[in-house]
Amino acid sequence: QVQLVESGGGLVQAGGSLRLSCAASGSISSIKTMTMKWYHQAPGKQRELVAAISSGGTTNVADSVKGRFTISRDNAKNTVYLQMNSLRPEDTGLYYCNARSILTQDYYWGQGTQVTVSS
Repeated sequence: QVQLVESGGGLVQAGGSLRLSCAASGSISSIKTMTMKWYHQAPGKQRELVAAISSGGTTNVADSVKGRFTISRDNAKNTVYLQMNSLRPEDTGLYYCNARSILTQDYYWGQGTQVTVSS
């Protein structure tokens, strides 16, 4: 089993920044064979993909956060990050980390971290 623990959420004013972290542990030697993703779930809405980074380091972000959010990974630390700048009230919600093995296709979720952006 793989455990994912998100951290870094909190309350911030519009225009501010936060950096989320997702640390992987458990039956894993490295996240280097995993595609890592961040999802956002706004209150009362479905979970939506925000950003993804492949095992090779290729990144993609949703149009709604392009130019504001950046995903990165540190395989040596088994950690993926989401740098969030120019935050808006609509960015409020729970942010979940997801890891999918490119070898087995098994996938894992973290418990989420809350981000609240005040106007």
